[in-house]
Amino acid sequence: MAHGNGHDGSAKGGSATGGGGNGGGSKGGAAQGAAAPGVSEGWPGLDWPGLDWIGVDWGTSHLRAWAIDGEGRVLSRRDSAAGMGTLAPEGFEGALLDLIGDALPASARVPVLCCGMAGSRQGWAEAPYMAVPCAPPSAAQAARAPARDPRLDVRLLPGLKQARPPDVMRGEETQIAGALAAEPRFDGVICLPGTHTKWAQVSAGEVVSFRTFLTGELFALLAGRSVLRHTVAAEGWDGAAFAEALAEGMAHPARLGADLFGLRAAALLEGLDPVVARARLSGLLVGMELAAARPYWLGQDVAIVGRGGGARAYAQALQAQGAAPRTLDAEAVTLAGLAAARLGARAGAP
Repeated sequence: MAHGNGHDGSAKGGSATGGGGNGGGSKGGAAQGAAAPGVSEGWPGLDWPGLDWIGVDWGTSHLRAWAIDGEGRVLSRRDSAAGMGTLAPEGFEGALLDLIGDALPASARVPVLCCGMAGSRQGWAEAPYMAVPCAPPSAAQAARAPARDPRLDVRLLPGLKQARPPDVMRGEETQIAGALAAEPRFDGVICLPGTHTKWAQVSAGEVVSFRTFLTGELFALLAGRSVLRHTVAAEGWDGAAFAEALAEGMAHPARLGADLFGLRAAALLEGLDPVVARARLSGLLVGMELAAARPYWLGQDVAIVGRGGGARAYAQALQAQGAAPRTLDAEAVTLAGLAAARLGARAGAP
């Protein structure tokens, strides 16, 4: 069940959910004002007219960049597999130049604003976490990356940290900023499904608290490395099996270990369909997560930031509990968050 969040954890590997298509933004979704779906995949040549700055989302496994003009319009988009997990600190500048070098003018310095793992301790340069409660960071709080190419002015946005219980995020705070750019008065919870799913309480324009669940990583480990690898299909989806297992996972989270082995036993004794086993594994894990995250979503206005089967499965899970979540497109809110961070710096940052 591949379910990565837009950031790829960002995107944030594996996921606890799978199948199905993506939901679009609704209720004034964060796609408003963001660059958008349908932009050209091509990249400009040298001295491309209108280029004002470049937005970058640097995840663990992917690197995405958007060329943006002075009106905030996306001129073009490009991505590569040069994620943080493939690079040493000295390799980040080269990976970025491989992706955007032909878009840089010969004799001008272009601002490049990065969110995600480039600012981690293992990244290009560390951008220290900001403590919650706080508003999502702007470029005013960004760290400067040590770029040698004189055409690059690279800033790395910080992530967020929480002291009790200990937690961190890096990249998702930019998606939260994008959601708030579309709905400045949002008061509720933003769920960001992925390898490490985040639940963030947001009020008065600030992230008040958040919790991270390793549900997606657990799914990937169990499906690919445990005895369940002989039982669970690599793809496919069964919505009814997911819903049934979700209810079991929520009602009996302490029984998870036994229920997981039950999937293997059912395959041996009853010929459990591998696609059904995949959906049941997802349902049990997401059910356990929803049981633990109940204080975040119960009675709250919930927005899900995601794309594909992961976002759809979390929406299905919450709807089964009587919630009415809406889904915001992950790429759109990432772009809107980068734009908000840049505007925040222009409004008063050094």
